[in-house]
Amino acid sequence: MLRRAAFASLVLLGGCATLGESNQQMVLVQTIQDNRPLLGAGCILANNVGKWFVTTPGRVTIQKSPGPLRVDCRKDGAGRADEQIASKVNANLWGNIILTLGVGYLVDRNTGAGYDYPSTLTIEMKKTGAAGSFETPPAGSIVY
Repeated sequence: MLRRAAFASLVLLGGCATLGESNQQMVLVQTIQDNRPLLGAGCILANNVGKWFVTTPGRVTIQKSPGPLRVDCRKDGAGRADEQIASKVNANLWGNIILTLGVGYLVDRNTGAGYDYPSTLTIEMKKTGAAGSFETPPAGSIVY
């Protein structure tokens, strides 16, 4: 009886991304402008579980989430960028749905272990206006 319970537990947890995957991921952030690398941009990466800083090109370890990753990069005299990167379900999460009848899915969704962001984030920088000029703020921005 005990042997059957142990086997059933292993089968149910076998697809759990929480057991096989980390809830953290290392990503490479690089910035480009006019189809050329732009070095030295400061970027803030944020999702619903945290915020991280990196200077491009650079690697940073982030915490995974089912929500999007917002990337805000700036470099004085060169430009800025503001992008959202969607997370994607990884294969272990699908195994969870099948093997655990959805219970493992809830765990992996809450920890982020069942999701991945792209391992390389290439962010396109947009040029800002010349010194002394004003650029139009993005829609929905609060201007002080």
